[in-house]
Amino acid sequence: MARYPPSMTLVRPTTALAWADLTDQALRVRATEAAATYDVHALIQVLTAYLHAGSKNGARTSPKTVAAYQLAVRTFVPWAQQSGMQLLRPGHRDGGRYLAHLQTSPGRNGVGHLAPASVAQYFAGARALYRALRWAGVTQLDPFTDTSAPADPTPGIVKNPPYMEEIEQVLPYCTPQLRALLLLCAHSGLRVSEALAAHSWDQTGNELSVTGKGGKVRLVPLGRRVREALLALPPGPYFPGLSYNTAARQMRRTFERAGLAGRFRGFHAARKTSGTMLYEATGDFTRVSLFLGHSSVDTTRRYVAVRRNDVAAEVENF
Repeated sequence: MARYPPSMTLVRPTTALAWADLTDQALRVRATEAAATYDVHALIQVLTAYLHAGSKNGARTSPKTVAAYQLAVRTFVPWAQQSGMQLLRPGHRDGGRYLAHLQTSPGRNGVGHLAPASVAQYFAGARALYRALRWAGVTQLDPFTDTSAPADPTPGIVKNPPYMEEIEQVLPYCTPQLRALLLLCAHSGLRVSEALAAHSWDQTGNELSVTGKGGKVRLVPLGRRVREALLALPPGPYFPGLSYNTAARQMRRTFERAGLAGRFRGFHAARKTSGTMLYEATGDFTRVSLFLGHSSVDTTRRYVAVRRNDVAAEVENF
């Protein structure tokens, strides 16, 4: 995911609700004016209202994705204005022009170019804006129809591998709340959004009911260490008022106190830890997929770090 400055004010869904409640005519008029004047804030509201409307119809978008799309609009709209692109009447080559601009933009700290994953995220946010403009009845044109960002040649499991020894090293330095959060991700395979929303668990069956992407509910078995960590907290909800950004900032500082400065790679790497450990124990991608709440085993394969010599013993006597 693309990073955004902590000080940046993001448009919350509640702020954009007024747009979704407008009549079709009023929405079209206000969105048209926003696009014609390159009003970044108003266009972000249109996008957020569109995403919120989709969530009411079952097409949920995670808060992190919404934030990343908002950042993408903040990047795309000024470029469109400076490059002479008309948002309401885009040229058929404008999508390719923007992609080329992203691919030659400086990377983090001005070193090199943007990483392929960042290019794809910014590009996806611009495409989402045009879906929102179509939803608002502003235009049926889409400069990105015939253009797509190239896939990142480096697998995600290589760029952001699972934590292994770091988990045990950092746990002694965690507060009870951070310990429970980290173990829910690293041992129970929860997405951080799922973990932050956890509020109770069935102690008779040692299972936690989790609502994942698309509103799908699954029962996640809790291991001994996770149960002990949750019992150390006050009765649920376990993480009241704790946002992703605050949790990530606190965990990064905890890693530093543990002598692991610069090695916190987000909670997603902890989820990969869980998938990798379960695969090593079972050798079954299907069971790991069900555990992680994936709809496809192909997705699960991107969460598991398979050892290079995984089949060495099997091929020894071929």
